[in-house]
Amino acid sequence: EAVAPPPSQGSNADIADKAASQALRRYENTDRWLLATSHAEVRTPFALQHFDCALGVRFTPQDNTAPATARLLHRLFEDAEAASTLVKMRQFRARPVGDDAERQACQTVSPAGRNSASYPSGSATVGAAYGAAMAAIAPDSAPAALEIGQQIAVSRAICGMHYPADVRAGMALGQAIFEQASRSPEFAADLAQARSELAVLRARQQTNPGCAAERNALAMSQDLQL
Repeated sequence: EAVAPPPSQGSNADIADKAASQALRRYENTDRWLLATSHAEVRTPFALQHFDCALGVRFTPQDNTAPATARLLHRLFEDAEAASTLVKMRQFRARPVGDDAERQACQTVSPAGRNSASYPSGSATVGAAYGAAMAAIAPDSAPAALEIGQQIAVSRAICGMHYPADVRAGMALGQAIFEQASRSPEFAADLAQARSELAVLRARQQTNPGCAAERNALAMSQDLQL
């Protein structure tokens, strides 16, 4: 119910959406493109690192520094993937890299991947849900956390993996998934533990050395409206 059907093939909305996607090709092989390549990894616990700079910490998944945070995000990942897959089954829309075999992607994409359904963006769904969760974990950094969740979604359009409308639909779905998940007792328990984990990480005063590069890359698309 949170997701309307995709634009009809050949409609004015579809034509405008595809033109907007073409305009995003200006980011190919730029620093923003490299950041989009990083954002393509949305699995936990690795995706926690996307929020290092927003929260002022250094998540180290290989050391399992934030198990409750990873557990909370993993449930959101599974819910987001399942929901977006169900919506994709309603009506097929091709990806930009599927419509244009010459379109560059910022990740390795198999022929089957190029020809898979694009609407709504599953990664945008995940990114929006993650951003909302991190904002709940770190209320003092909520705007920055929400922004990273949105930028993970935007990266999918920059990558040519989704059209802007696919991303917008995914973000709306991700927000709805977060709101539903946040009402569960399991979420509340993990949220309390995640906040404790964040306090410990902040006390270590370790930060990600890539934050300056991330800021510069994000500045390239700060005025981008999907």
